Amino acid sequence: QARVAETGGGLVQPGGSLRLSCTASGFDLDSYTVGWFRQAPGKEREAVTCISSTDERIYYADSVKGRFTISRDNTKNKVYLEMNSLKPEDTAVYYCAVDLFPGDGLRIAAQSYGNWGQGTQVSVSS
Repeated sequence: QARVAETGGGLVQPGGSLRLSCTASGFDLDSYTVGWFRQAPGKEREAVTCISSTDERIYYADSVKGRFTISRDNTKNKVYLEMNSLKPEDTAVYYCAVDLFPGDGLRIAAQSYGNWGQGTQVSVSS
């Protein structure tokens, strides 16, 4: 069964770092754009970053530019999210999701993605 799973969340102090991993099973991730989304309590789910299947195109939300880095290792069927200089406003459940269609397109609307993981909690607090 095709699915993805996130790991790496946790509690960190402001200014700290975390690395999230998204692991795919049951299908090859290398043909798909992959996105990281987050949802904070009382807020809508938002796109944080996404990476095209060929790594040639990457999107970052303005709120995370310069602090977060997305990367992928297709040999391991994984996508990573390196988060540095974390702020309390980064607190949210982070989700990995795979574009509904294979290709190198870069889309940020959540409706363009399927195969969502269960999410991993990231909490930034002193």
